[in-house]
Amino acid sequence: MERVDMMLEPVRVFLVQIGEFFPKVLLALGILLAGWLVAKAGKFAVEKGLRLVNFHVLTERAGLDEFLQQGGGRTDTTGILGLLTYWLVILAALMIAFNSLGLAHVTDLIGRIVLFVPKVMVAVLILAFGAYFARFIGATLTVYCRSVGLEDAEILGRLALYAIIVFVVLIALDQMGVGDIIRQSFLIILSAVAFALALAFGLAGQKRAADLLERWWPVDKPDRGEDRT
Repeated sequence: MERVDMMLEPVRVFLVQIGEFFPKVLLALGILLAGWLVAKAGKFAVEKGLRLVNFHVLTERAGLDEFLQQGGGRTDTTGILGLLTYWLVILAALMIAFNSLGLAHVTDLIGRIVLFVPKVMVAVLILAFGAYFARFIGATLTVYCRSVGLEDAEILGRLALYAIIVFVVLIALDQMGVGDIIRQSFLIILSAVAFALALAFGLAGQKRAADLLERWWPVDKPDRGEDRT
């Protein structure tokens, strides 16, 4: 009899562990189901709220939606923010569910992702408002240059547009925590481009540079007839 009890002891321990673990699994499944429902509702609320305040109009005028469509995207910036909200809630539900199961390492990993998603959302907002501001400044500068009779007004406007967009992208990347590497790489590329342009103008573009400066800032030349008198 004692031998039979010794043989059945591992089975009894296994059944006890299943009995203790099964309620935790049910609780984790309930948390995931509730998280999925909250995620669907949160995604709908964010997209609806942003469209009510005409955020999609701002992103369309900023050029972000067109950029996404050219890249093969099937949604706009508002849809991306709604999708990020959806996955933020899903990941938070997964973190709570795994924590209830006692899986601390998985919970820590998902927690880091959860902390990263809001940074991405803020970066998207920075890009949206920054791109809109860049287009406004570029168009304003173009109109002003044309009003004062300055040639190459569109070129100057585009230069201002691209400069502000680059600055905004760097701010967005810095918000996501990857700005240091990108910033250093950008500075290296910018220095190389500036050196190449300076070398090109120094060797073969002196006349072209002089013509551009003359068109942008004309200098009144003295009349030679007046000098003779």
